[in-house]
Amino acid sequence: MFDNLTNRLSRAMKTLRGEARLTEANTQEMLREVRMALLEADVSLPVVREFVAKVKESALGTDVAGSLNPGQALVGVVHKELTAVMGGDLGADASELDLTTTPPAIILMAGLQGAGKTTTTGKLARLLVTGELIQNGRKIPKKKVLVVSVDVYRPAAIEQLRTVAGQVGADFFPSAADQKPRDIALAAVDHARKHHYEVLIVDTAGRLGVDEAMMQEISMLHGLIKPIETLFVVDAMQGQDAVNVAKAFGEALPLTGVVLTKLDGDARGGAALSVRHITGKPLKFIGTSEKLDGLEVFHPERMAQRVLGMGDIVSLVEQAQRNIDIAEAQKLASKIKTGDRFDLNDFREQLQQVKKMGDMSSLMEKLPAQFAQAAGQIQGGQAEKQLRRTEGILNSMTPLERSKPELLKATRKRRIAAGAGVPVQEVNKLLKQFEQMQGMMKQFKKGGMGKMMRAMGGLRGLKSGMGAFGNFKK
Repeated sequence: MFDNLTNRLSRAMKTLRGEARLTEANTQEMLREVRMALLEADVSLPVVREFVAKVKESALGTDVAGSLNPGQALVGVVHKELTAVMGGDLGADASELDLTTTPPAIILMAGLQGAGKTTTTGKLARLLVTGELIQNGRKIPKKKVLVVSVDVYRPAAIEQLRTVAGQVGADFFPSAADQKPRDIALAAVDHARKHHYEVLIVDTAGRLGVDEAMMQEISMLHGLIKPIETLFVVDAMQGQDAVNVAKAFGEALPLTGVVLTKLDGDARGGAALSVRHITGKPLKFIGTSEKLDGLEVFHPERMAQRVLGMGDIVSLVEQAQRNIDIAEAQKLASKIKTGDRFDLNDFREQLQQVKKMGDMSSLMEKLPAQFAQAAGQIQGGQAEKQLRRTEGILNSMTPLERSKPELLKATRKRRIAAGAGVPVQEVNKLLKQFEQMQGMMKQFKKGGMGKMMRAMGGLRGLKSGMGAFGNFKK
């Protein structure tokens, strides 16, 4: 996401190298580049005008610290204004989910058909059921969650929610196409109260476009069940249309927040910069993949860092904390420290840990630009594919072969390659890379950080998922 915008802004910053001060003369060309970058990213024109004006006002006359060039100084100004336009001016807790009410806390999901409401309902339920939702720097305790669909116009939507609920561990309240939405909603609320559910998520009907009947129905439902959160789900791929639809829903409903879906497929990212500004409502969550773990809390400051190529290390650490087996990580660290041999069984365990962290595209986007490039200039999808191939090779080995790689001669290599469905050359390549990694581990044990870093230089062949291996242990 944001690839085009990030590249254009980077070029804009480079135009100011060598200047000692940010002035109207030397920022004019840069501001033109920023304006074009935002327009190409499909940011709405009113937002572009206001953003550029604020950057200009903040930048002019800014002294450049001795350790910075004007381009770097301008990054600070742009970062501040990007944070504000995406909701940073609303306060640190604006993007948090409000569950402080007498149970059940009711969340109403609104949006057009195809925006991803039902999938997002499942993703949100998963965060609450597993206790993986992090707010104010701490995990929210696991919740007992009930989900219900009042979309009686599309029976497939009801069945989809039933399936998704089963996959994420939430309970499903049954509904049918011959029922009225109001009756389903009231029955679900009553059931949630009687059975002590902490959260009830209501998935509503969508339409292919905004129409009066849909707005009246969802307004009726809102008044009937009085949700504490009313989230508008909108497809980032719609660009300017996303902003217009969000505005229409915001006028019809007292929205508390916006969920921007399919952001992983939008290289422009304009909707993320426009929706909050146009609606006045905070972005609370973003969809980062089709998988059920592909929903993240939206943090304006962190997203601004991503747009500027700074990465989002805080979110990356949080993702690791949610998914990594700490006991296994400590076990490996202890093994390396005491000098025990690092073998292919350990390597396989670490690859599985990396897989648990989620979608590789999402992980790579959180790295600062220079590190993401060093990890390998390939797409996250290709990284996941290579990760699976590598794991397939390792799984084709016996435990003894993984513990004693020296046993792997020609005959065994041919058997392993056939079992993994890859050429023998790939098995040889993996073993060579593993030998380099063993050398790195020895340097780590000896405390030779400089030698270890040089050893890591030989691991450039591990582009994809293996690049995350070294980072994981830090």
